[in-house]
Amino acid sequence: MEWKITDGLTAYDEALAFMEARVAAVAEGRAEECIWLLEHPPLYTAGTSARIEDLTDPDRFPVHQSRRGGQYTYHGPGQRVVYVMLDLNRRGRDVRRFVQDLEAWVIATLAEFNLRGEIREGRVGVWVTRPDKPRTPGGAPAEDKIAAIGIRLRKWISFHGISINVDPDLEHFSGIVPCGIADHGVTSLVDLGLPVTMDDLDLALRRAFDATMQIPG
Repeated sequence: MEWKITDGLTAYDEALAFMEARVAAVAEGRAEECIWLLEHPPLYTAGTSARIEDLTDPDRFPVHQSRRGGQYTYHGPGQRVVYVMLDLNRRGRDVRRFVQDLEAWVIATLAEFNLRGEIREGRVGVWVTRPDKPRTPGGAPAEDKIAAIGIRLRKWISFHGISINVDPDLEHFSGIVPCGIADHGVTSLVDLGLPVTMDDLDLALRRAFDATMQIPG
């Protein structure tokens, strides 16, 4: 397993080219699995389920068509993008279970900062309740999304992956309906009052991966 961390901002097309090449190499047995941690410049990506009406400000940032699952997502500075090039031939060919494992990985990572991340039926990603915010019109507690998940598989090798909000400009999310969900907001670790750095998150991701994403023995 290679853990790759890139400082600065990585262009989306550059990241996509790397993933395409690495996935092919893993499938052919020429390379090991890879987890790549990076940040992108401000941009929007459209998944395979994206609806054009959810792109509310199409001229604000570049929009990249992505063949990952999901809808519109924002990436930008202050957000940790985690690209996962993992071999599901070795990890069990179960896409639903794999997504659940990714969610469990994020939840375990957030728990290292005493933050409770939760999943919701019908909503991919990881959420936190916001008792400090007004309840929804239906009376339910307010919830904000802190991490998005969207993957693609080729020959049972995964790519694309996870994004976790550390300290991005949350106003940048206003140009889309994030993941097609208009009833809830978006938050970050710093927005929640947690002075977490990118290095802090990277260390927590590594520790939590070892506990939640290991190959079944």
